[in-house]
Amino acid sequence: MSVDPPTGSASGRATVSPLMAATVKRVHYFGDGHAEGAGLGKEILGGKGSGLAEMTALGIPVPPGFTIETSVCLDYLRTGNLDGVRPEVEEALARVERSTGRKFGDASNPLLVSVRSGARSSMPGMMDTILNLGLTRAAMAGLAASAGERFALDCRRRFLQMYSGIVLEIPREEFEEFLTRRREEKGAKFDSELSAEDLRWVVDRYEEVVRRRGASFPDDPREQLWGAIGAVFRSWNNPRAKEYRRLYRIPEEWGTAVNVQAMVFGNRGERSATGVAFTRDPATGEKKFYGEFLANAQGEDVVAGIRTPHPLAADGSGKSLEETMPAAYAELVRVRDLVEKSFRDMQDLEFTIEEGRVYLLQTRNGKRTGFAAVRVATDMVAEGLISEKEAVLRVEPEQLVQLLAPVFPAKEKEAAVQGGRLLARGLPAGPGAACGRIAFTADRAVEMARKGDPVVLVRVETSPEDSAGMHAAVGILTTRGGITSHASVVARGMGKTCVVGAGEITVDERRHELRARNLTAKEGDFLSVDGTAGDVLLGQLPTQPSEVLRVLVDGTLPPEKSPLFASFQRLLEWADGSRRLGVRANADTPTDARVARLFGAEGIGLCRTEHMFFGENRIVAVRQMIVADSEADRRKALAKLLPMQREDFIGIFREMGERPVTIRLLDPPLHEFLPHEDAAVKKTAEELGITAEKLRERVRSLAEANPMLGHRGCRLGITYPEIYETQVRAIFEAAAAVRREGLRPSPEVMIPLVGTKGEFDRLKIMVDETARLVAGETGDAVPYRVGTMIEIPRAALRAAEIAANCDFFSFGTNDLTQMTYGYSRDDAASFLPAYIELGILPDDPFGTIDQPGVGELVSIATERGRAAKPGLKVGVCGEHGGDPRSITFFHGAGLDYVSCSPFRVAVARLAAAHAALSKETAASSTA
Repeated sequence: MSVDPPTGSASGRATVSPLMAATVKRVHYFGDGHAEGAGLGKEILGGKGSGLAEMTALGIPVPPGFTIETSVCLDYLRTGNLDGVRPEVEEALARVERSTGRKFGDASNPLLVSVRSGARSSMPGMMDTILNLGLTRAAMAGLAASAGERFALDCRRRFLQMYSGIVLEIPREEFEEFLTRRREEKGAKFDSELSAEDLRWVVDRYEEVVRRRGASFPDDPREQLWGAIGAVFRSWNNPRAKEYRRLYRIPEEWGTAVNVQAMVFGNRGERSATGVAFTRDPATGEKKFYGEFLANAQGEDVVAGIRTPHPLAADGSGKSLEETMPAAYAELVRVRDLVEKSFRDMQDLEFTIEEGRVYLLQTRNGKRTGFAAVRVATDMVAEGLISEKEAVLRVEPEQLVQLLAPVFPAKEKEAAVQGGRLLARGLPAGPGAACGRIAFTADRAVEMARKGDPVVLVRVETSPEDSAGMHAAVGILTTRGGITSHASVVARGMGKTCVVGAGEITVDERRHELRARNLTAKEGDFLSVDGTAGDVLLGQLPTQPSEVLRVLVDGTLPPEKSPLFASFQRLLEWADGSRRLGVRANADTPTDARVARLFGAEGIGLCRTEHMFFGENRIVAVRQMIVADSEADRRKALAKLLPMQREDFIGIFREMGERPVTIRLLDPPLHEFLPHEDAAVKKTAEELGITAEKLRERVRSLAEANPMLGHRGCRLGITYPEIYETQVRAIFEAAAAVRREGLRPSPEVMIPLVGTKGEFDRLKIMVDETARLVAGETGDAVPYRVGTMIEIPRAALRAAEIAANCDFFSFGTNDLTQMTYGYSRDDAASFLPAYIELGILPDDPFGTIDQPGVGELVSIATERGRAAKPGLKVGVCGEHGGDPRSITFFHGAGLDYVSCSPFRVAVARLAAAHAALSKETAASSTA
């Protein structure tokens, strides 16, 4: 499926017609220390092309090649035509030939090339790559003469499979069947153990597959090249790439570049190798050279996880790169230092060693866990590589969630191991603890997760086709692969717990079971995965709080024993220095308030008083109030609730000190507090001292066709003013009590569901009168504010008149979204996924604020409210207050603060800093 790009593309260049292409350079050569595209950036060259250009300019050994820029992709997807860049490609290809001394398609000294994708944002494994292109039948003889027949046949079988799969669309499995059969017949564990004769048989079978399919495999090198370039551009729109872009919100109109590069061969014998390296540990952030390699292999062997690779640094095994190829290792260390200093970020390197000589094939900013992101950012500030503001921008707000993820308690885990439940020990690839039901396919993982089950996706090895299942799973386990395999890289990017290379486990997809150490588990059984240690255990294990929570909340770990916590705190202090938006928390109990304060909340933006009513010792009094026949009886019941609510508020005020506490008066309809099933009705009637029939009658009388739009919020306060009076009295009596303790509380009374000025003004009078009464009784006039929750579209539109007597607005974006869209939040799950999949909606509007609709109401209300009352404080307390993209919008809309769950406070603090710094960066670039 093609996309219609805009007239001005996101690359910064207008899309160019083939007729105009001759006047605009769109193919950029790199090689021999010279890079035409150096400095053009990822928007034009894509991430891979930009990295290759910069490395070449730095003097790093990079095989020569050229990059076809991203704008060509958009033109090609629109027109299906590449004629406009053919002359430039031919010119660049000739330069590669001169640089290497080889001719493309030549029978005696052939030049082979790779054709790779390269979007501006890393999309590991989502698009296509073709290696060994140009290996025609005629060129086979020249390659065999220079490097040996076995090597030439190995390259040919790889090329046949990759080109046929990507360009001719013949399934990979049809080729793998013959390779697997030959290995089994010869007793070979790996492809590298097959002889030239074996590979000749495999190549013949591969060619039979192509003929049987009725496909025409091109033997002309240029036909191969243009077929590959078109296929790689088309892979921008393959299903897995589209799904990845959807998950990571990568714009469709960016497109991908194509990189054509002279092949260097890691499969040219035992003095050759291929590998992946990180300049720092991508799981922990530790400053150490980290990576893996395979001798006598090509790049796809490492990421596919077919063979378990060896480490780069010496580990005493005698198999590391440092021990087996010390000169190559030393060159890689030199390159590591050079690229990290130049790019000023942790780099992910791909390299090939051909007969002892090191070549770099890629550098990009490395995918990393939240743990590593925080440590790398703070360490690089200490090393003088980046500024504090850059460090703040280097960590995505959602990555902080990983630092709060649970872990397995040591005692319980050890007991499980001693009890014989340890299935295997693999390689730790994504930290944290995950426990879920086994799913052996991505489709099953998605299906099970939709039913609400936590899922662990178990695969021999993952591929890009598994991305939806990986996203749905809480944990990922593979029996093959290393810490740079597809599963590892993608899991780290997703923040998923992951263990790879658990070779003791046998996966039998046909029987839907796995086996290891005389243990068997079937699909649907529970599995516990420790992504920090690499352990896999049968059954369910409990979890405990993370290191950060044990320091910050539990107090069971001293801060000085947690370098991670120190980095976490340091980063958030820098974020606080950059952000404008305040961050409060939604907290209903003293415990919630304490957690919020420890996470850095500057106040409580929403205290829901109804949550205080459901305790066993309270619900009876609430129900007595509801079934009362008169105001006098209601007040008697409310008198029982008054001291309870007062104590709640005292506890919250003590925790928050001088920080503001916004308390929302009763919001839900009264029927929510009453039982509905017969047994519960009878029991409750006995507790209330009334007949079951009377209670049923009261339940029937309170029933509403549409409770969301019914007798709730301020409507309760107007029809039953004694309810709100009691709550307000509890607030001010509590504030007066803690003031006698020397504290200075800042209560803010919030009236919910206001739609008219009359509603708010009437209830504000009640609040002010009650405050005066309590002040007279206690001798202490507590400073306070009275405001409203804007959650009805009419209130947003009439904000000017409501603001006249109002101290603050707080947007309840949950209800505001429901009422603006006409969607029931409780029922929308039946159609919202389809709407998002079909592109009707870009996102779930309850997860990320709908900026054009609901967002416009927020902006209108803010502007009109402040026009009527300058200095009006404006915040948001809906779920959107903890969503980074929504926070960016609220920053731009001029709100004063966001309020979110206590455990999202750190995320919100960092997101608010990102919003401010991004706007600051945009302003400076415009200037």
